[in-house]
Amino acid sequence: MTARHWSDPITPAEITEVASLVLGDGRIGEHPRFWGIAVEESLARALADGQGRPVRLVVMNPDAHAAWEVTGWTSGIDRAASLLAWTPVDAKRPGVSSDEARMVAQAARNSPVLKEALAKRGIVDTSLVWVDPESITGFEPEDLADRRLSWGTVWHRESIDDNGYARPVAGLVPIIDLETLEIVRLEDHGVIPMASETGRYASGTWGPDRTVAPLEITQPEGPGFTVEGHEVRWQNWSFRIGFTHREGLVLHDVAYHDGDAVRPVLDRAAINEMYVPYLDSDPTAYRKNFFDWGEYGAGPLTASLELGCDCLGEIRYFDAHYIDGFGEARTITNGICMHEEDDSILWKHVNTRTGDSEVRRQRRLVISFFATVANYDYGFYWSLYQDGAIELEVKLTGILSVSGIADGAEPAYGRMVAPNVQAPTHQHYFAVRLDTAVDGPLNRLVEVHAESEEDETLNPYGNAVRMVSTTIASEREAARANDPARAVHWRIESTEHTNRYGDATSFRLVMPNTTRLFARPGSVVERKAPFVAKHVWATAYDPAERFIAGDYPNQAPLGEEGITAWQRADRPLDGARLVVWPVLGVHHYVRPEDWPVMPLQRIGFRMEPDGFFDRNPALDVPPSNPAHCSPTSHATHGHAQHDAHAAHGHAHHEHGMH
Repeated sequence: MTARHWSDPITPAEITEVASLVLGDGRIGEHPRFWGIAVEESLARALADGQGRPVRLVVMNPDAHAAWEVTGWTSGIDRAASLLAWTPVDAKRPGVSSDEARMVAQAARNSPVLKEALAKRGIVDTSLVWVDPESITGFEPEDLADRRLSWGTVWHRESIDDNGYARPVAGLVPIIDLETLEIVRLEDHGVIPMASETGRYASGTWGPDRTVAPLEITQPEGPGFTVEGHEVRWQNWSFRIGFTHREGLVLHDVAYHDGDAVRPVLDRAAINEMYVPYLDSDPTAYRKNFFDWGEYGAGPLTASLELGCDCLGEIRYFDAHYIDGFGEARTITNGICMHEEDDSILWKHVNTRTGDSEVRRQRRLVISFFATVANYDYGFYWSLYQDGAIELEVKLTGILSVSGIADGAEPAYGRMVAPNVQAPTHQHYFAVRLDTAVDGPLNRLVEVHAESEEDETLNPYGNAVRMVSTTIASEREAARANDPARAVHWRIESTEHTNRYGDATSFRLVMPNTTRLFARPGSVVERKAPFVAKHVWATAYDPAERFIAGDYPNQAPLGEEGITAWQRADRPLDGARLVVWPVLGVHHYVRPEDWPVMPLQRIGFRMEPDGFFDRNPALDVPPSNPAHCSPTSHATHGHAQHDAHAAHGHAHHEHGMH
């Protein structure tokens, strides 16, 4: 029996042994479907390696309109795999697996109802048609509300290798029963001409490729990190790599080694949810608002990464594993990538009086994965820095989700990207879960903003500015909005440790300009994801409160579950086991340059040590190349430069221009 740390990603053997027990139970029927298996982390954390792990999985019996959350144990040194309990779940609400999506697409293509509608548009070979089952949460027809439903976006290819996402079949909206795999309703809003221009993007499609000089990244002595199992150590940092069905990549036990002290920063960090609302009333676009994690799952959507394409340099890959829609263990080869990157200057100063120069180049460790959600591709890059900072960057690329448009019409709520093709304005929200542990388990959240000093006796020159700190005392106060105009940021403070100045040791959370939701209050889009109304939330840790949108957001009652419901308890947060939930929002008003495949857009946040250290923790980083970057190598040039410009330099000094 191989010893496993409690936080290690679930293994194919664990998936198989638990799924086999479930498949042997008669209640699941002849055609069971699965959605996700996960380690019960709150229970597993206390276990020694090799004891087996508590897990939960979701299984459905579509023939009986039934679903369960099943809990059990994987095998360990002294136990066999076992099942503990079957808890019924509303059969409408488990997420949709990729296998289920393929079954739906095939059934829709074979439907006489859809074939007839496609024939009106000149499409007779339905093997060239794609049908993507989409979340219908909030838009269920009243007479079908008791069914497990989806609606379909329909696309057509001119050939097998065509980009189907460039050719929307406008006006057709099939409503699909996910259990019976039948189209129970077909909306037809009229025939609109198909796209007349190719949307292919392969090399050479739009002319010969340009010349690009080779760029090689080498580390002759190998990478600067060490890996033991799923534990990583690099430049005073240590952490563990995890992976789940719903969130994809997870970082556990992120800590900084400060001399002999191991100082925790985060217990856990992951992308917890992604919400993508479309802001167009077009009949084939207004229903587009998805919880890509809660309604589909990041794990199965994770892409295999390739050396030289997705990642450069000395790479360490980690495979990822998940349960498919039929209960089989699946492996994503190279699902997670880890590598070091040069990141320009870490710190620098030139002493113009002596000619001495000190400069250090910055290096960062990047841990990343990519998820492909039908047309869009999302990259998630966690970076650790030598100065103690932690950064998340989300990279958005792939293909826009477009709609057809009639000849001569102008899109009211989007942009034209090709003849008869419009791209609606839309948004992407990324909710992050940070289980904080800054210098220990008990933390507080403090909001900081800038204010002009109004007391003229204290501010006679009008330039005095105070930084005002407000402790977020309880959960009802912990729904906060970002405001760069007031220099708003947040400190995650230890309530147990102070630095040499008497301040609480802390990390600063800095967020970029992030959008707000423009959907009308009370709309389905707004009510489905009330957490996007704010940019930072905080709760007291509760092992049952795992996901910001609730455990089962698919066809859930709007706005009744998740973080806005949890906060009604108004638990105290000052000195709590704190969970901080940043929400990053991208407002995508499409450009023609985003077509037919989109160059990267970026958004992210940064956690910086703020009083966590007594001084710059990167003073011990050596020059990159001592033969060229040491202070003495610049002395001759520096002194000559100083002599030649002495008068100019002294003039600056006399005027206070350092």
